[in-house]
Amino acid sequence: MGVRNYLIEGVSGAVKTAVAEELQRRGYHVVHGDRELAYRGDPTTGKPVDAPADESVADRTAWVHAHHLWDVGKVRAMIVDRRSLISFFCGGSRNLPRFVDWFDAVFELDVDLDTLKRRLAAKPEDEFGGRQAEQALIMRLHATKEDIPQHALRIDATAPLAVVVDEILSKCGEAEG
Repeated sequence: MGVRNYLIEGVSGAVKTAVAEELQRRGYHVVHGDRELAYRGDPTTGKPVDAPADESVADRTAWVHAHHLWDVGKVRAMIVDRRSLISFFCGGSRNLPRFVDWFDAVFELDVDLDTLKRRLAAKPEDEFGGRQAEQALIMRLHATKEDIPQHALRIDATAPLAVVVDEILSKCGEAEG
């Protein structure tokens, strides 16, 4: 929904939601991708699918992650809509390769392992990352960075929230003052 569109990525616990909320507080247009665009679908076809009922918790967690997609048509419609000067899309998607090139830049919120463990330990069980199987998956994703585009600009998300957002805005040419 912007003349310029940016994606903010990172594993669960990297503070994507907090960054999105701070950007909104500062008056920027934000799309909470995991809330507004996400569904469970086949990563190849994009068709919606239901989770298998007979899998173990670890297998179900891996399945849910692998089938967490964003609606490509909605992403396209939001990107071509020029009502906002800048839009920030926050969240993750397994079909990102289908639309990552539509963004002006991708930011990776990165944290060290100790910070990640501490943040995940504080998550409630009903939030993604609050259960042991989810935490194991997140730790693997953190180590491999398999869901992060190679050209993503790294942002140190261990810094205070205001500093993290200031750094993102600086890299977008939007630094205040």
